[in-house]
Amino acid sequence: MATVGFADGVFAFDYGEVTGAIGDSITVLPLVVALGALTPASLPHLLVGFGVFQVVWGVYYGLPLSVEPMKALAGLAIAGAIGYGELVAAGLLAGGVLLVGGRIGAVSRFAAVVGEPVVRGVQFAVACLLIVAAADLVAAAPNVALVGVGVAVVVAVVSRRAVALVVLAAGLAWATVTTGVPALSVPSMALFPSGLPRLSVGAVEGVAAQLAMTVGNAAVATSLLLADYYDADVSPDHLAESMGAMNLLAVPLGALPMCHGSGGLAGKHAFGARTATANVLAGGLYAALAVLAGLLVAFPMALLGVLLVVVALSLARTAFASTDRWLFVASVGGLAVITNVGIAFLAGAVWWVLRSRPPRFSSLNDEW
Repeated sequence: MATVGFADGVFAFDYGEVTGAIGDSITVLPLVVALGALTPASLPHLLVGFGVFQVVWGVYYGLPLSVEPMKALAGLAIAGAIGYGELVAAGLLAGGVLLVGGRIGAVSRFAAVVGEPVVRGVQFAVACLLIVAAADLVAAAPNVALVGVGVAVVVAVVSRRAVALVVLAAGLAWATVTTGVPALSVPSMALFPSGLPRLSVGAVEGVAAQLAMTVGNAAVATSLLLADYYDADVSPDHLAESMGAMNLLAVPLGALPMCHGSGGLAGKHAFGARTATANVLAGGLYAALAVLAGLLVAFPMALLGVLLVVVALSLARTAFASTDRWLFVASVGGLAVITNVGIAFLAGAVWWVLRSRPPRFSSLNDEW
């Protein structure tokens, strides 16, 4: 394996870096395509945002650090719980909080207060909302959805992680056959190309729920995995600063609110990524897709519904596999469906703080 030093890390060139780059896109592309199809968000701008910051953080850290959608905010936008302007405002607000919180060392302290089961509950809540959104898309063309389910089942026999990517590829192939290869297009550099930010109660609630996930999954868990996989010392607060700066720079240019993520990092490692080369390759992939984003116009919405189900099941599986507080996690998710994610997060957080005060509620807490 040939290696070459660059910046603070090492770049390597082998097959594992290629497969690792693709592995990181498994959860990114379905959500990005869904946002481009179901909201005013510009798909080329979303893809360019991911491409640029894959390269930026790969070069900066010298590691195959993941760049993923902020799933709670993306899920709320896809489900129609918040509008596009609220998504933009939420991304900017989350960016500011993360930048300041990381700089003053508050992220690690926040993670200690909000228990992991609360974070898992928010993950399951977002999964529930995605299922609801997917049901409407599938109902419009059940036969197409059935074909997508068949493809998903066959692929899952070989590789469960590859299901979403293969279903996405099948949809893009169908779009190519029906409409032909679209004309190449280059995204503009205008500020807020798809709509201005709009701060609202829903946006603030979404940020609260997202930050719970981001601190636990994208800061603390990612920091631990970087140490486990790559023997790298990157603190949760440093990762929070990176995410804050990324969103304050990228969201005004039309990008989706983004974060680092332990799931994406684990996916890259599992598929063979060991250096920042995987990030550079992933950046090139997203850039290439950005100039061909016109295929989205003909993407079958029923297959998009299948994709959302696959992503939702992955989120739900992660939520329950990482905790033994199943009843608590399920309750947070159920409350989010009948109210909203913000209320569910706050209720879960309050309950978690109360359960940590012994001994008054000890017997009830043991059940939860």
